[in-house]
Amino acid sequence: MKCELHAANLICVYVMLPSQKPVRMPMVARRLRDPDINPCLSESDASTRCMDENNYDREKCSTYFLKYKNCRKFWNSVMIQRRQNGVQPSMPTAAERDEILGAMGKMPY
Repeated sequence: MKCELHAANLICVYVMLPSQKPVRMPMVARRLRDPDINPCLSESDASTRCMDENNYDREKCSTYFLKYKNCRKFWNSVMIQRRQNGVQPSMPTAAERDEILGAMGKMPY
């Protein structure tokens, strides 16, 4: 509440403050932002950033989209292979993915 004195009249104004509670993301959104679950988080962020910077002109960001698509294909094939071999979890953690990429020597996508 904010009060001011104007010509012998006290005027109070109630100011609504934003909620102090943190905004919680839905579970699906949190999972997509988790680097252990989403192996292509950096590619996704790069394509989104490109769209923002280029006024949503899809043609200018086609290389980012292609990198994201290839990333998803690669990690999906890894996940299928691990599932067939009985390895759990089927999607490697972020640390395991770094080891896999390091062993390959170069980015496969």
